[in-house]
Amino acid sequence: MSETINSLEELGNVETVVSDAPVYTQKLDANGRAYATGKRKDAVARVWIKPGSGKVTINGREYAKYFARPVLQMVLRQPIEAAERKDQYDIVATVSGGGLSGQAGAVRHGISKALTYFEPELRAVLKKGGFLTRDSRVVERKKYGKAKARKSFQFSKR
Repeated sequence: MSETINSLEELGNVETVVSDAPVYTQKLDANGRAYATGKRKDAVARVWIKPGSGKVTINGREYAKYFARPVLQMVLRQPIEAAERKDQYDIVATVSGGGLSGQAGAVRHGISKALTYFEPELRAVLKKGGFLTRDSRVVERKKYGKAKARKSFQFSKR
């Protein structure tokens, strides 16, 4: 756009440029499944999604048995409910590392990414809900000369 527009008549004659926005395509493996990796804190989840009846399996167990707390079950269901795809996909996940809260967040992140790989048009809905963003908060390491990461030992003047 090196030309200068001086009047409204010239503005009507300007050609519109088509944006080079990325086009997302479906990514499936040989078995017709979408695969994604989700992470949160120290937990890493490997998630596979395929069309089915809505069964969710984590480390070989039903998700309600693996995540006994209702809050963790709700975290797991959030991207599926936001995309309005309840009872349409079977989800198989293996998760390791971290605690239960971090594992639930990792599985949620993996489910969200796998849904976008299976149905790229869901990306806008899941991105607006914040499910595709990796929560990068991790525990800060302990420093030498400190009791914990930032806490100092008790100070004594004498």
